[in-house]
Amino acid sequence: MRLFRSVAPVTVAVCLLLSLPYDALPHARAAAGSAAVPEEPSAAECRTSVVGSRVTAYCHNPHAATDRVRLHIECARWWDLDTDSAPADVGPAVTVLLTGRCWKEVGTAWVSHQRV
Repeated sequence: MRLFRSVAPVTVAVCLLLSLPYDALPHARAAAGSAAVPEEPSAAECRTSVVGSRVTAYCHNPHAATDRVRLHIECARWWDLDTDSAPADVGPAVTVLLTGRCWKEVGTAWVSHQRV
Protein backbone atom coordinates (compact mmCIF):
# COMPACT_ATOMS: atom_id res chain seq x y z
CA MET A 1 0.00 0.00 0.00
CA ARG A 2 2.84 2.41 0.82
CA LEU A 3 4.65 1.67 -2.42
CA PHE A 4 1.47 2.48 -4.38
CA ARG A 5 1.14 5.86 -2.64
CA SER A 6 4.69 6.86 -3.55
CA VAL A 7 4.59 5.56 -7.15
CA ALA A 8 1.10 6.75 -8.09
CA PRO A 9 1.84 10.52 -8.24
CA VAL A 10 4.98 9.93 -10.30
CA THR A 11 3.08 7.69 -12.71
CA VAL A 12 0.30 10.26 -13.13
CA ALA A 13 2.84 13.05 -13.75
CA VAL A 14 4.66 11.02 -16.42
CA CYS A 15 1.36 10.13 -18.14
CA LEU A 16 0.28 13.79 -18.19
CA LEU A 17 3.63 14.88 -19.58
CA LEU A 18 3.53 12.26 -22.32
CA SER A 19 -0.03 13.22 -23.28
CA LEU A 20 0.92 16.84 -24.03
CA PRO A 21 1.00 17.85 -27.69
CA TYR A 22 4.46 18.27 -29.22
CA ASP A 23 4.13 22.08 -29.53
CA ALA A 24 3.54 22.43 -25.79
CA LEU A 25 6.87 20.87 -24.85
CA PRO A 26 9.67 23.36 -23.95
CA HIS A 27 12.20 22.15 -26.53
CA ALA A 28 9.59 22.44 -29.33
CA ARG A 29 8.85 26.08 -28.42
CA ALA A 30 12.52 27.01 -28.35
CA ALA A 31 13.16 25.45 -31.75
CA ALA A 32 10.05 27.00 -33.31
CA GLY A 33 10.79 30.42 -31.83
CA SER A 34 14.32 30.54 -33.21
CA ALA A 35 13.14 29.96 -36.79
CA ALA A 36 10.55 32.76 -36.66
CA VAL A 37 11.43 36.26 -37.83
CA PRO A 38 11.48 38.63 -34.84
CA GLU A 39 8.66 41.16 -34.91
CA GLU A 40 9.65 44.82 -35.04
CA PRO A 41 8.93 46.55 -31.72
CA SER A 42 6.19 49.16 -31.89
CA ALA A 43 5.22 49.93 -28.31
CA ALA A 44 5.92 53.32 -26.81
CA GLU A 45 8.08 53.46 -23.69
CA CYS A 46 6.07 54.80 -20.73
CA ARG A 47 7.16 56.08 -17.32
CA THR A 48 4.42 56.22 -14.69
CA SER A 49 4.64 58.10 -11.40
CA VAL A 50 2.21 58.34 -8.50
CA VAL A 51 2.26 61.36 -6.18
CA GLY A 52 -0.45 61.27 -3.53
CA SER A 53 -3.71 60.69 -5.39
CA ARG A 54 -2.46 61.83 -8.81
CA VAL A 55 -0.96 59.63 -11.54
CA THR A 56 1.19 60.92 -14.39
CA ALA A 57 2.49 58.90 -17.32
CA TYR A 58 4.89 60.11 -20.00
CA CYS A 59 4.94 57.90 -23.12
CA HIS A 60 7.59 58.34 -25.81
CA ASN A 61 7.56 56.39 -29.06
CA PRO A 62 11.04 55.84 -30.57
CA HIS A 63 9.67 53.46 -33.24
CA ALA A 64 8.32 54.13 -36.74
CA ALA A 65 4.83 52.71 -36.06
CA THR A 66 2.11 54.64 -34.24
CA ASP A 67 1.07 53.31 -30.83
CA ARG A 68 -2.26 54.00 -29.08
CA VAL A 69 -1.88 54.27 -25.29
CA ARG A 70 -4.35 54.52 -22.38
CA LEU A 71 -3.76 55.14 -18.68
CA HIS A 72 -5.66 52.83 -16.31
CA ILE A 73 -5.98 53.64 -12.60
CA GLU A 74 -7.35 51.39 -9.86
CA CYS A 75 -8.04 53.27 -6.65
CA ALA A 76 -7.28 51.73 -3.25
CA ARG A 77 -10.67 52.50 -1.67
CA TRP A 78 -13.66 50.38 -2.67
CA TRP A 79 -15.92 53.43 -3.02
CA ASP A 80 -13.47 55.36 -5.21
CA LEU A 81 -14.10 55.02 -8.95
CA ASP A 82 -11.43 53.40 -11.11
CA THR A 83 -10.65 55.41 -14.23
CA ASP A 84 -9.37 54.88 -17.77
CA SER A 85 -8.05 57.78 -19.83
CA ALA A 86 -9.06 58.53 -23.38
CA PRO A 87 -6.81 56.79 -25.93
CA ALA A 88 -3.93 58.88 -27.23
CA ASP A 89 -2.02 58.14 -30.42
CA VAL A 90 1.74 58.36 -30.04
CA GLY A 91 3.39 58.85 -33.41
CA PRO A 92 7.06 58.32 -34.23
CA ALA A 93 9.37 60.49 -32.07
CA VAL A 94 6.41 61.93 -30.11
CA THR A 95 5.92 62.14 -26.34
CA VAL A 96 2.45 62.35 -24.77
CA LEU A 97 1.36 63.11 -21.22
CA LEU A 98 -1.44 61.08 -19.61
CA THR A 99 -2.86 62.06 -16.21
CA GLY A 100 -5.52 60.84 -13.83
CA ARG A 101 -6.39 60.75 -10.16
CA CYS A 102 -8.29 59.08 -7.36
CA TRP A 103 -10.06 60.85 -4.51
CA LYS A 104 -7.85 59.16 -1.93
CA GLU A 105 -5.04 56.63 -2.45
CA VAL A 106 -4.01 55.03 -5.74
CA GLY A 107 -3.95 51.23 -5.73
CA THR A 108 -2.28 50.49 -9.08
CA ALA A 109 -1.72 52.33 -12.33
CA TRP A 110 -0.58 51.05 -15.71
CA VAL A 111 -0.53 51.97 -19.39
CA SER A 112 -2.00 49.73 -22.08
CA HIS A 113 -0.75 49.69 -25.67
CA GLN A 114 -2.56 49.03 -28.95
CA ARG A 115 -1.00 48.95 -32.38
CA VAL A 116 -2.61 51.39 -34.82
